[in-house]
Amino acid sequence: MVRLEGVAKRFPGGGGVLGVDLEVGEGEVFVLLGASGSGKTTLLHLVAGLHLPDAGRVFLGGKEVTHLPPERRQVGYVFQDQALWPHLTALDHLLLVMPRPDRKEALGLLERVGLLDHAHKRPHQLSGGQRQRVALVRALARRPQVLLLDEPYSALDPVLREELRLEVRTLLKEQGITALHVTHDPEEAMLLADRVGVMSQGRLLQVGSPKEVYLHPNSLESFLAFGRANLLRRDGEVLAFRQEWASPGGSLIAEVLERRELRGEVLCRVRLEWGEAWVRLEASPGTRVHLAIQPLLRF
Repeated sequence: MVRLEGVAKRFPGGGGVLGVDLEVGEGEVFVLLGASGSGKTTLLHLVAGLHLPDAGRVFLGGKEVTHLPPERRQVGYVFQDQALWPHLTALDHLLLVMPRPDRKEALGLLERVGLLDHAHKRPHQLSGGQRQRVALVRALARRPQVLLLDEPYSALDPVLREELRLEVRTLLKEQGITALHVTHDPEEAMLLADRVGVMSQGRLLQVGSPKEVYLHPNSLESFLAFGRANLLRRDGEVLAFRQEWASPGGSLIAEVLERRELRGEVLCRVRLEWGEAWVRLEASPGTRVHLAIQPLLRF
């Protein structure tokens, strides 16, 4: 459904993407994960036609669209800031972008995201979560081949963000829509993605299922992208492991320095022979425990 071949785009002030190859299948939710400035949004803009590549080709639905303008690419785009029109009601947002305006269909979309009772409200009369739902169904109302989502939950409070992103995945799967979703949040990537691609400094470093990339990163950058990371140095190499990869037993002696609880999970800061780390462990500060760390990655 989406295919990129050697796509590159550079900007005078720096940044961009460097020779990205990627295929996203029909109905797949593909998440681009990386820090700010890694090239994620630029890649979305290249798919949408908001930027033209310096090199490479872009295909949608088997058709090359590299030089087509955005309005001829049949993509929907959900922006970080929603980009709603202040003078239009929620219903009018949908009717305006539909290829063939259909009031019944538009109301059905609003009902699907819990906004039927708010169909005649303007953006300033809606909450942040409601505005984001309008932005989403407006993009779907265009009946796009591909839906592009650029960190659409970043401005929402954490509780609402958690609720909405699960709703969005359910809706995408019910509609069978191909989606390319950008985030810097590893938890969001794990929740939403069929496959995830890690980006850093304009390059696509690794592609795989969230579990595969989380457990088997092919680089230090891919390891760090998913968080829960401990990095320690020994004899010129970097030792890396995630908080939950430590378990009681084993030959490593650890001194417990601090204990914290997060959503029912207990984390302890411990001192190992190589330095300090946070691990998932039930222990009291001041005690010494034996730990095993598996796997222990080396970079």
